[in-house]
Amino acid sequence: MILVLPGQATASDHGGILPYRDPAALREGARIYADYCASCHGVQLEGQENWRDRDAEGYLPAPPHDASGHTWHHPDDQLVAITKYGIEALVGNGYQSRMIGFGDVLSDQEILATLAYIKSTWPAQIIARHDEVNAMAADD
Repeated sequence: MILVLPGQATASDHGGILPYRDPAALREGARIYADYCASCHGVQLEGQENWRDRDAEGYLPAPPHDASGHTWHHPDDQLVAITKYGIEALVGNGYQSRMIGFGDVLSDQEILATLAYIKSTWPAQIIARHDEVNAMAADD
């Protein structure tokens, strides 16, 4: 039996799939983030400088994954797809990005753990807003 108190929402209530309250997943996600993501997105999830402006080669620098970025603007399934396949595969139409897909390197569980770690670092109000994004995506 699962008890959900009135006013308490779970990630699954909002269509979310990230295990951001699971300590084991967060430990795994932190390790994977450090190994595969921090070199571009920053040790503190701060991203690269001028991440909204294309560089001389026409690429956007890596965005932050902290609350100042736009990661939380996207539903979980889209974040998983970006991480798994790369942004170019999702956007198409010749869009160029240095963000590769990690589907050949990381398992689905590892991708979920990494994204859960990122989400776990956000302030409560950003987590709540991300849950709303997931709820809207689930309603579509």
